[in-house]
Amino acid sequence: MFQTQIHHSHTAQTFFLLNKPCIPSTGTASFSIRPRTEFRKKYRNVRVGYAPSIIKAVATDSQTSVAVKATVTVKLTVSGFLSSLVGLSHGLDDVADLLGKSLFLEVVSSELDPRTGLEKKPIGAYAHRTTEKNGEVTYESDFVIPDDFGEIGAVLVENEHHKEMFLKNIVLHGLPNGSLEFNCDSWVASKFDNSQKRVFFTNKSYLPTQTPSGLKEIREKELATLRGNGQGERKSYERIYDYDVYNDLGEPDSSPDDARPVLGGSKQYPYPRRCRTGRPMCKKDPKSETRSLTVYVPRDEAFSEVKELTFSKNTLYSALHAVLPAIETIITDTTQGFPLFTDIDQLYDQGIKVPNLKKHDFLKDALPRIVRAITNSVDDALQFETPSLIVRDKFSWFRDEEFSRQTLAGLNPYSIKSVTEWPLKSTLDPKIYGPPESAITKELIEKEIKGFMTFEEALKQKKLFIIDYHDIFLPYVIKVRQIKGTTLYGSRAIFFLSSDNTLKPLAVELVRPPMDGKPQWKQVFSPSWEATASWLWKLAKTHFLAHDSGYHQLVSHWLRTHCCTEPYIIASNRQLSAIHPIYRLLQPHFRYTMEINALAREALINANGIIESAFSPGKYSIEMSSVAYGLQWRFDTESLPADLISRGLAVEDPNSPHGLKLTIPDYPFANDGLLLWDSIKEWVTDYVKYYYKDASIVESDAELQAWWTEIRTKGHGDKKDEPWWPALKTPEDLIEIVSTIVWVTSGHHAAVNFGQYAYAGYFPSRPTIARINMPNEDPTDDGWRRFLTKPENELLACLPSQLQATKVLTILDVLSSHSPDEEYLGEYIEPAWNADPIIKAAFERFAGRLKELEGIIDARNEDKTLKNRHGAGVVPYELLKPFSESGVTGKGVPYSISI
Repeated sequence: MFQTQIHHSHTAQTFFLLNKPCIPSTGTASFSIRPRTEFRKKYRNVRVGYAPSIIKAVATDSQTSVAVKATVTVKLTVSGFLSSLVGLSHGLDDVADLLGKSLFLEVVSSELDPRTGLEKKPIGAYAHRTTEKNGEVTYESDFVIPDDFGEIGAVLVENEHHKEMFLKNIVLHGLPNGSLEFNCDSWVASKFDNSQKRVFFTNKSYLPTQTPSGLKEIREKELATLRGNGQGERKSYERIYDYDVYNDLGEPDSSPDDARPVLGGSKQYPYPRRCRTGRPMCKKDPKSETRSLTVYVPRDEAFSEVKELTFSKNTLYSALHAVLPAIETIITDTTQGFPLFTDIDQLYDQGIKVPNLKKHDFLKDALPRIVRAITNSVDDALQFETPSLIVRDKFSWFRDEEFSRQTLAGLNPYSIKSVTEWPLKSTLDPKIYGPPESAITKELIEKEIKGFMTFEEALKQKKLFIIDYHDIFLPYVIKVRQIKGTTLYGSRAIFFLSSDNTLKPLAVELVRPPMDGKPQWKQVFSPSWEATASWLWKLAKTHFLAHDSGYHQLVSHWLRTHCCTEPYIIASNRQLSAIHPIYRLLQPHFRYTMEINALAREALINANGIIESAFSPGKYSIEMSSVAYGLQWRFDTESLPADLISRGLAVEDPNSPHGLKLTIPDYPFANDGLLLWDSIKEWVTDYVKYYYKDASIVESDAELQAWWTEIRTKGHGDKKDEPWWPALKTPEDLIEIVSTIVWVTSGHHAAVNFGQYAYAGYFPSRPTIARINMPNEDPTDDGWRRFLTKPENELLACLPSQLQATKVLTILDVLSSHSPDEEYLGEYIEPAWNADPIIKAAFERFAGRLKELEGIIDARNEDKTLKNRHGAGVVPYELLKPFSESGVTGKGVPYSISI
């Protein structure tokens, strides 16, 4: 791209050999978890010592110039240190350090050469290692910059080591206008792996048309590098972003039972796209990609080392690859349930001894909430913390009031809708699934709300609400029932809004389609004082809650946050330059999402993974999320206000707070969420309007338009022809689009993720799967007699098995945890935002509003009139409190989907 000016100023050089190992530090400026082939035994005891030369870069002309010192900060990494103590590459990298040639830097002018009209030649210099302090290594180089070089706009970096380095920042000292900082926070591959030099821009943001002339070409070439050519298998050190379908969840080469359909790219299974890895295709199914022990993600999408070593990937890997296999060694009967409820309590009170845990010493550090040492024992125990729901009220899970309350202030507040049409009716083909009319009738509703109002009044006054999983689950009932140890129904639950703004459950409907020569079976269950009906009602709630758990995990959580966000990340890196202001606004909201999604494909949503083995609807779980994507997902209803309106939970009202009037005034998720949404939108508005003064700037921004086009036509390509996609023509359009993405990655994800252990950690309160049919579905005389004799046993048999429960509890504990280095919304300012006084002031207003929100939520949780978040034994609603300490807290809104 450029020719570089370099001048070497040499001093005396002295080489000497050290014939004993010499470890100069507690770390190394590289990171690698993969074994290197360069190891040679003879190099282990030889080290080269050298007094470095001084290498300066100067201009070749004789005009006035300024001396500039570059300071490069590289983070030490524990894994890199451990892997670099031996091997040829370690010795060669020592030589590079001692020769003063660890890194090669080139400063790039923002201006063109007026004589040629071309980019000015960069000025280059080698950086030498100088100091190590607080886990960071400093490298320095000296430049002599001519006065007519112009403003420095970028630095090119070449890593002369044989291992990658993590660059924290580069600071240029001695410039006329003060120091210039380049915030890198990026892995730089060895030049022996990737010969392309890395480019780092200043913290100043530019729209494409405002890009300084000297940076235009480098801006375009950097984007081309990130897009790649769509060929070959990706290497771990690469930074290429491309699209592919979800064709790596199954293993058809292992067994036909392990094959899974390709999700995405077809009308039958529409789906968002994932990041392309380029792995070989399967032999038995050329449309499916082979699986591997690790899944490629672009290098800078990987977890930070703190997150890597002390939290997310480490703990989740520990759970998946050590704890769960150990559990399987002691629970050999995969179908064995809990004989008594006291046996369930022992999971929390005493734990279970797991012999094989002792050999994994790291587990007590990685999973301290779960793995406990047993005094005077060769074993360790798997013991779970008692969830806050049960700590406050041990029997809350059994009560109808809690069943209803959690639809508004629980783990899945996204499913409840207002009843707007009557009678309730399925849209499925009646020739296949039986009569479409619901068995929940007007007469049944009137019986349940008798004394409050008539059915017509309840419908007109919007007092009836429903959670309807009938049409999404019913097509899978026959297939799921062929899986040993599980069952499924289509289901609905209907509620009535009382005068105190709490919900009263009226009915649960369970439906089985025609199968095995039997006609459609449907039954409605309601609360009752009569013993048999009361127990049937409890069992019906258990089945419905299993469906709600599955839908929550697969749709409200995985699909609508993790899965649908990945295309936004890919498009942003492919189409928006690193110096584009919208890229810099969105970047913190994308951190670590691709890495956690890749980990999910490895062991959570894959064939026979945790989701398939322990959630409804079993092996069809992710396939079902594809159906939900096709039927239900639309970008224009993903913002919180639009979502509430689409579900009939709010109407536009300019005289109400947030411009919305809630149908249920005491709706904790919506009440707190709208305050958070307003804060987000105000911040995005301030930011966007600073860069986009009018519609012409939005429409002329080629990168921005390419970004939005690619999200619609590639990332969500199966929905590219839908009419509801928002246009991107005005600043207001951009504000709504960006605010929606920010909300999904922060508020939406926090609301459905970080309460998982608090609300579902006691699994009878939210079972993830139901294992037996209702006792009154085609009952036998013996089966019905068993139910009448001891109905509690029927409930225990319906709940998850011991193996399923312990697996799920282990994973939920990890998924509900905040990392020690969690980045909470509004807590820390990004360097690029901090560099501009106006953006900095806007961020400080945003951060201030979030601190106010903390106090508002605390006050609401103490308000006696808000019965859905305050009362005896009631868990306060804190899922949208912006800040939190680390661990399982049930609060805190991170910037991004990082777990």
